[in-house]
Amino acid sequence: MRYVMVIDTAKCVGCSDCVVACQTENEVPFGYCRDWITETVNGTYPLVEMELRSERCNHCENPPCVRTCPTGASHVAKGGIVLVTGDMCIGCGACIESCPYDARYQHPKEGYVDKCTFCIHRVEKGLDPACVAVCPTNCMYFGDIDDPNSKVARLLVERNHKVLAPEAGTKPRVYYLI
Repeated sequence: MRYVMVIDTAKCVGCSDCVVACQTENEVPFGYCRDWITETVNGTYPLVEMELRSERCNHCENPPCVRTCPTGASHVAKGGIVLVTGDMCIGCGACIESCPYDARYQHPKEGYVDKCTFCIHRVEKGLDPACVAVCPTNCMYFGDIDDPNSKVARLLVERNHKVLAPEAGTKPRVYYLI
């Protein structure tokens, strides 16, 4: 089992419902976020294309954050979800520096490093991550890529897609349909 997220950039309207749902569900401190909306503009006038994307930790197959963590607080859990055990984290920031996606932050009060968990507490109950559950355009999908009948596996076979920063060699598990 390998969990992945697939996001259809043609359907994302940049509403930030996913960001608010994540902040609420995970009690993210004010001013911080585990996911965010990015706007990319490509081309030159009059041939300009804009892409809106919901971004977060990419739960990489080859996560540099796990390799650089001196205490083992950053680790890979069931389904390939990359997590941080707050009690083990010393807040050194090595994982923050090693992440090519800028997907981690140091909790301002607790001192440990925090990030997207794919809402593992929801996934373990058979629910979608909060961001997927609230998306009004249904542009976000979550599931097991190893199940050929899953929606995520089918989408990745049927549609062109990309990952962010493929040159980093992290093998990210968040895919963007293009």
